[in-house]
Amino acid sequence: MSSSSTQSEAFGEAVVNASTTAAPVPLSMREVLRITVMRRLWYAQIVSNFGDFVALFAVIGLLTYKLNATAQQVTGVQISYQVPIAVLGILAGVFVDRWPLKRTLISSDLIRGVLCLLLLVSTQIWHFYLILAAISIVSSFFGPAQGVVIREAVPLHGLRSSNALMQQVMFMMRIIGPAVAGMLVGFLGWKACYILDAASFFASACFIASLTIKRSAAVHHHTVAEDKGAIAKVWHDMKQGLSFILHHAGLLFVILALAAGMFIMGCFGPLIAVYVRDAIHAGNTIYAWASAMIGIGILIGINMLNTFGAKIRNTVLVYSGLLGIVAGLALLTAFTQVWSTLLGDFLIGLAVAGIIIPTQTLMQQETPPELMGRVGSTVMSVIFSAQILGLLLSGALAQVTSVRSVFAICSGMLLLLALAGKLFMEPKAA
Repeated sequence: MSSSSTQSEAFGEAVVNASTTAAPVPLSMREVLRITVMRRLWYAQIVSNFGDFVALFAVIGLLTYKLNATAQQVTGVQISYQVPIAVLGILAGVFVDRWPLKRTLISSDLIRGVLCLLLLVSTQIWHFYLILAAISIVSSFFGPAQGVVIREAVPLHGLRSSNALMQQVMFMMRIIGPAVAGMLVGFLGWKACYILDAASFFASACFIASLTIKRSAAVHHHTVAEDKGAIAKVWHDMKQGLSFILHHAGLLFVILALAAGMFIMGCFGPLIAVYVRDAIHAGNTIYAWASAMIGIGILIGINMLNTFGAKIRNTVLVYSGLLGIVAGLALLTAFTQVWSTLLGDFLIGLAVAGIIIPTQTLMQQETPPELMGRVGSTVMSVIFSAQILGLLLSGALAQVTSVRSVFAICSGMLLLLALAGKLFMEPKAA
């Protein structure tokens, strides 16, 4: 082992064993990356996310230009990937809390890599739906397991930076992914992109295989449900995770806030193009910039949290995020100019970052280790369910009223949620 690697390991151990007598200084992203487990998980996240964006872009391009798919069929690609995670998320966490973490992560990557290779022989639209749904099912186990590993490997005062790092990768790929994927499809073709995605999963599995992953010993309490068979045992574990969330007012609030933010993001996908066309009477170039401003806002917001928001409470950040989305929606509703559209979208992206990172951090800090899989998978299920609901309802609401009216309704909904959180979900003074 090299001396630099030994120093990195020593730093990680020192961080984990830091004194808790005083509130520790929050770790920066650079300090968190010195923890070997976190660093290699981050590498795995980069390669697998890049591969996903390339493959998804290739699938949409193939359906659009070669198979002449309709708009509804292309939208079905996104829905076929999101629905399984939304439906199976809560159930997947039960098994994640019981299975070995390392084996779960590696198996998930290998299975998804093989499924990506099946795209090479797909010729019908329903083939792509089935394969993407299967990949989504496997991903519903990978996400919560990765969250548990981060919680075990990173000290509490480093969780916000670790979550910011992982989210930063995702949204960076959303910004640069389409352009890079477009070039790769043009130079290499669709099938090469599927191979690249499969290779990214195999590379991710290799990064994870090189890790030593430890898990806290969970205290197991025997229950009557366990004597009634496997189904009763699974049902009992699911209820245990849900009960913890429902009886933790602060955690329930931030999860609802995250769901509201993801609902808005789901609405924006199909509606922002119509808004640009009908409200500000602009073309495709402005639409592209408006879409990009959301991603840019999220990316800048993630980095600002670690620079300026390190000592701000998670709940305060979530309130700020909700009100920031309200401000962005108010701009889009009140004005129909190019500048207001770009600024409003940027504010919404900035505010969404103020909800995503604190919610994940609070969930990891407050959840007992033995419930991490179940709570993490429930949060993931909520995120995808909210996005699907936004995707499905946005068009129907816009037909009944107008796009600007939908934005106004969403703004009012978020204000009510912030008020409810302040009145009913604030921690009571001792």
